[in-house]
Amino acid sequence: MSRASLAERSILITGGGTGIGAACAVMAAREGARITICGRTESKLEETAAKIRSEGGAAHVVTGDVTAEDDVMRIIEEAVKFGRGLHGLVANAGGGTAPAPFHLQEADEFLRVLHLNVLSTMLCIKHSVKHMADAGGGSFIGMSSLAGHVTHPYFGPYTASKAAIETMIKNAADEYGGVQIRFNAIQPGFIETEIMEGIERGGAVWDSYVSQTPMAGVGQPDDIAHSVRFLLCDESRWITGQIIAVDGGNCLRRGPDYSAGVEHRFGADAVSPARI
Repeated sequence: MSRASLAERSILITGGGTGIGAACAVMAAREGARITICGRTESKLEETAAKIRSEGGAAHVVTGDVTAEDDVMRIIEEAVKFGRGLHGLVANAGGGTAPAPFHLQEADEFLRVLHLNVLSTMLCIKHSVKHMADAGGGSFIGMSSLAGHVTHPYFGPYTASKAAIETMIKNAADEYGGVQIRFNAIQPGFIETEIMEGIERGGAVWDSYVSQTPMAGVGQPDDIAHSVRFLLCDESRWITGQIIAVDGGNCLRRGPDYSAGVEHRFGADAVSPARI
C-alpha cells in the first residue's frame, strides 16, 4: 500500500461487487482500510475481494439483501468483527427500473425501487451508528444521483428515492453530529459502469447525457471512488450534511432524454401529455 489515509479503518461498502461499489472498495483498501463488501452475488464480490487481496489489502465478503433488516444487521456485525470496529459505511447498493411515465407506473415496482434505495439506506444508518459512535465517530456516505437533483423524465421511483436519500443524509448529519458521525452523499452523473452498458455509445440517449455535460464526456467509477475516499478520511473531518455532485457539471443543465425508448415501449401517447 503506497498511501494510508484510511489506515486501520474498518469500512463497509454495500453493492461492492461491481461498478462504483467495487471501485470504492479497491481504492479504500489501497488507502489501508479493512474492507467488507456485501451484495447478492457472491461471485462478483469475490472477484473484487480477490483484486484487493492481490494488492496486499484486507477484504471480507458477505452476501445478503440490504432491504431485509435481519440481513443488514448480520452484514454490519460481520463488518465490525472483521474490521475490529466500524469507522465508515458507503451505502452504495441500489437501482432503478425500466423508464415509464407516472401514469403507467406499477405500484409494486415503484415500492420495490423505494425499498432498494431508501429503505436500505435507512437500515444501514439505523444499525451502523452505534458501532461508529463506539469507534469515536465515523463517516456515512449515501449514494444519490444526478436524478435526485435534476429532473429525469420517466425515471419515476428512482428520482423520488434519490431525493429521499439526500434528505435522510441531511437529517442524520444533524442528529448524529454530537457523536462525531458525519453524513454526506454523492450525486454521480453518467458513470460508465455495467449498468450503463445497455445504452448505445453514440446513440440518442448517450448523446443526450454528453450534450448536457459541460465537460463533454462520461465519468468513470474511480471518479466517484476518489470523492468517497476523501469523505471517508480525516481530510473531510469538518464536512457533514453535504450532497456533492460528481458529474462533469451535468447538474448545471438537464437530465437525459429517454423519450424514444418510452415511446418504443408504450407508444406515442405515453410521451405526449396532450394525448394521455
